Amino acid sequence: MGAEARGPDVWDTIEGLHAWLDANQPHRGREGLLLRVLKLSEEVGEVAQAVIGATGQNPRKGVSHTWDDVRAELCDVVITAMVALRTLAPDAREAFTAHLASVADRSLDTAPVADRPLDTASAADHPLGTASTP
Repeated sequence: MGAEARGPDVWDTIEGLHAWLDANQPHRGREGLLLRVLKLSEEVGEVAQAVIGATGQNPRKGVSHTWDDVRAELCDVVITAMVALRTLAPDAREAFTAHLASVADRSLDTAPVADRPLDTASAADHPLGTASTP
């Protein structure tokens, strides 16, 4: 599958969105940075709203969303987080790639939790009486 079939590079698109937002933001400096990061909380709230709507948890509204709505809102969270990362780090692509590799190394190259020895020193401090794995 060629690059054309896959669409544009994700980070090139994030760079374009970042540039567009920078050119059109009403608040600059620290305030603009904080607002851009806070936008992520707004998007996460929209995911929660969509899940509540998809499951009909609000008796006044009933089923007001679909799982496609939830998926779209989750995509908005990812995009917003990537733009926020780019705002904080001009080398966002490299920072993300390195962090993802670190998470994969510590998560995918470990024994299943059931196969790990119990850390008895921390087990007593855990609310369920079992050790937690960081």
